[in-house]
Amino acid sequence: MSVVCTVPRYASGHLVRAAVTAPSVYNTQPWLFVAEDHDRGVELHADPSRRLPLTDPDGREMVISCGAALFNVRLAMRHLGFKPVVEYLPHRADPDFLARVTWGAYELTTPDEGRVYRALRRRHTIRGPFLPDPMPRTLTHTLREAARREGATLHWIDRSAGRRELAELVREAEQTHRRDPGYLAEQAGWTWRLAEHRVDGIPVDADVQHPDSTSLPGRDYAGIARMFPVPPHRWSPRSGRVAVLSTDRDDRRAWLRAGQALQRVLLEAAAQDVMAAFHTQPLEIPPLRTRILQTLSGGEHPQTILRLGRVPSVQPLPRRSPTEVLGSEPIGARVRPPGIPALSQPRHC
Repeated sequence: MSVVCTVPRYASGHLVRAAVTAPSVYNTQPWLFVAEDHDRGVELHADPSRRLPLTDPDGREMVISCGAALFNVRLAMRHLGFKPVVEYLPHRADPDFLARVTWGAYELTTPDEGRVYRALRRRHTIRGPFLPDPMPRTLTHTLREAARREGATLHWIDRSAGRRELAELVREAEQTHRRDPGYLAEQAGWTWRLAEHRVDGIPVDADVQHPDSTSLPGRDYAGIARMFPVPPHRWSPRSGRVAVLSTDRDDRRAWLRAGQALQRVLLEAAAQDVMAAFHTQPLEIPPLRTRILQTLSGGEHPQTILRLGRVPSVQPLPRRSPTEVLGSEPIGARVRPPGIPALSQPRHC
């Protein structure tokens, strides 16, 4: 007997609903998607209008964020029982066209894939300290292996000398940012008050924490540190575990790998109720990034810095809806509002 497996109607919408839960610096959500004809797959494009010219002049963090969204597309496709087929950087003349994902052969979803998929809605970014409860010891290896599966390396910074050095570098970078009027103006453009009801950026009056409340300073979105400076914090269990994610290369393809590795790590952690805070400020200042490469990331290119731990509750950030980021025409030719095609195409198992 021949069995025909059909790609579900509105499948592109399903993929993009998963994609938009990915993290991004300042919650810029710097991605656009194009649904290919007859729901054959989706294209992923970086949205250069959402790049941060001063914070991220090369677009590295923008592409990493898009890589995280790409992992979610792959995961959502597996959730429907199909293997994703990914073509990276399809057109050299268009560096913002990052990937094309099409439907491959039918293959039953594994229990592990289902567990990670269910973590999509649980994962949220944290600011401030964690609970003093340690994360499970077995998770250390699990997260390192998750990064390796995507072609990246997760370096746990557990020695006191390494943690002290990293804290000093994050502090130096954050202080540099806080003294830079241009950087502060760029950051202010992506922060807002809850009454504004935006669907991107950072609401500064939601879950307010002092940015210097842990050993690794956070971004001062609300200007609290300028009004109420505090001395550096000593390391404590509430700082969580610290890691640096790195890749062997430092180009657009490597940044996409880093983003996919990061998202796999974050979802594996969230599946065990462990969340992450990001401290990428020193990676935005070339001399400081070089120091991390030389001493903390095994000679590989550091792509992100994160703390991981348990939290009592999470304040989710807003997201743009799939209809705002999904279109049915090439990016350069789009003239009508984005929409989701309703056609489907048969696949043989």
